[in-house]
Amino acid sequence: MLNSEYSIFYIITIALQVVCAIHCVKKGTQQKWIWLIVFLPVAGSLVYLFSEVFTRRDLQHVQLGVGAVLNPSGTIKKLEERLAFADTFQNRMLLADAELAAGHTKKAIARYESSLAGNFSENEHVLLQLCLAYSATEQWEKAVHVGRKVYKTPQFLRSKVHIAFAQALAQYGQLDEAEVEFRKMGGRYANFEARYQYGIFLAQQNRLAEAKQLWQQLTEEDKHLSGTQKRENRAWTQMAKTALQKI
Repeated sequence: MLNSEYSIFYIITIALQVVCAIHCVKKGTQQKWIWLIVFLPVAGSLVYLFSEVFTRRDLQHVQLGVGAVLNPSGTIKKLEERLAFADTFQNRMLLADAELAAGHTKKAIARYESSLAGNFSENEHVLLQLCLAYSATEQWEKAVHVGRKVYKTPQFLRSKVHIAFAQALAQYGQLDEAEVEFRKMGGRYANFEARYQYGIFLAQQNRLAEAKQLWQQLTEEDKHLSGTQKRENRAWTQMAKTALQKI
């Protein structure tokens, strides 16, 4: 048992060293960091990650994300106080994102919309979040409108926003375009949420045989996933099984 645990720790340590070494070489900072990474594998790599890879904003988002899950009301209150102290675009976004995650969708929409001004009138983050929020509140036309604005951004492809955009297109009556978008998010052993929702789309068009085949694929693929992948996709495979029982 100890040998097994030691082997896993050794593999992780080596992988961490390799990742950090490659990153610092690409960044051109190897003279400053490489010896620390080599001779102090764990400590040196962690120091490098937090000094050169993770920005202050990254760490802030991680901290807020954990807080939002454990105590959403407390997180929102703290962010409201922060915004009252300093009304900056970043603080408005942190609060709006927390509100959206906590289900306070109308408040989040109002905050996002009021932030689309001046230099931020076409801000990608705001538009991406608005696409999600509009879809959640069944404002389909608005979701389609903002979705088209961010369609070509790197963050859009195969994201939850892409799914929301495809659903909005379907509900807005753009059925052919909606199907094109759902098909773009296909692929075996991946994108379970998008493929489950594509099944819903097919069923709504009375294409039950196609929907059934798609949901069966999801349940079959689930048997071959790793433990982590199973947990990540459990909700969608369970809903696929339920949907199959209703057909």
